[in-house]
Amino acid sequence: MSDLLQIVSNFHLEGKINDIKSLGNGLINDTYKVTTKEVDAHDYVLQRINHLVFKNVDMLQTNIEAVTAHIRKKLEEANEDDIDRKVLRFIPTDKGKTYFFDGENYWRLMVFIPHAMTFETVNPRYSYDAGKAFGHFEAMLTDIPVTLGETIPNFHNMELRLKQLQEAVVNDAVGRVSEVKYYLDEIQKRAFGMCKAERLYREGKLLKRVCHCDTKVNNMMFDKDGKVLCVIDLDTVMPSFVFSDYGDFLRTGANTGDEDDKDLDRVNFDMEIFKAFTKGYLESALSFLTPIEIDELAYAASLFPYMQCVRFLTDYINGDIYYKIKYPEHNLVRTKAQFKLLQSIELHISEMEIYIKECLKGKGFSHLKG
Repeated sequence: MSDLLQIVSNFHLEGKINDIKSLGNGLINDTYKVTTKEVDAHDYVLQRINHLVFKNVDMLQTNIEAVTAHIRKKLEEANEDDIDRKVLRFIPTDKGKTYFFDGENYWRLMVFIPHAMTFETVNPRYSYDAGKAFGHFEAMLTDIPVTLGETIPNFHNMELRLKQLQEAVVNDAVGRVSEVKYYLDEIQKRAFGMCKAERLYREGKLLKRVCHCDTKVNNMMFDKDGKVLCVIDLDTVMPSFVFSDYGDFLRTGANTGDEDDKDLDRVNFDMEIFKAFTKGYLESALSFLTPIEIDELAYAASLFPYMQCVRFLTDYINGDIYYKIKYPEHNLVRTKAQFKLLQSIELHISEMEIYIKECLKGKGFSHLKG
């Protein structure tokens, strides 16, 4: 604890430290709760930033500072109360930065949000809440006056992911290409269609917006009554297509099986989760979405299992050098499960498009196709 006390001493916190204990089960950053002795003082969250994943920590924190400041300004203009529970607040160091480098690791400190919780469960109720919260998050940031950097460059660039797969096939580092020909063929059949977003962007028809890019239900804080307080885990907030926030939630949330399910009969697309998330998302995002973004939401739902299928297969062909594996065929099992999810989604495309149009009735989007 003495090392952590030394780190925290570099930040301008209120009150005297009582204790520092490990907090949560994050996969990327090490997180601790810092409690203070005074009753009226804030508690804090201390986090070690994984600079192997987020290589430009200054850009990362500059993004987060811009986003949280803009949201805070919007909340103040709306005369919201309890603002420190509705947007994250980061504590500066003696040098004015919102991070501290101890010579080996980068650290940040933020105000702990009291009487709040996260949920791991994905059900229609929380999926609706997630859709509404992430849509509202994007809506508040449509007029942010700065351009954010990409904390993970080309994170959701489908053309790049396919190029990486092609390079892996050419190299065939561990001799696995021959056993995955079926999946390579199926991926190739869909390649042109799945790169639609990049083409639309180059043609000037699709915008990049400020997106969260990690839309899991446990990246929201709820109050004791189950009401969403705020969106958290802002490391991946950066310019992207809205498809990132919409499609990636459905890839995980609407999968009836596991991401690495060996029993493919368990893997299907849950339309009730889709409907709940879509309803919430459209209710809060219609204020800024363009017709083409709405037209392509069903495509976005299929894009992300396809993209993850490509990434898992690439890593399998490369000899499992990126994702952690529990057994030699783990990445191949993941590939098969994501492809099965993609196939299930493809069976529901028409149904999804019909539901989206139903959600839009009376919303001023009669100019949409169909």
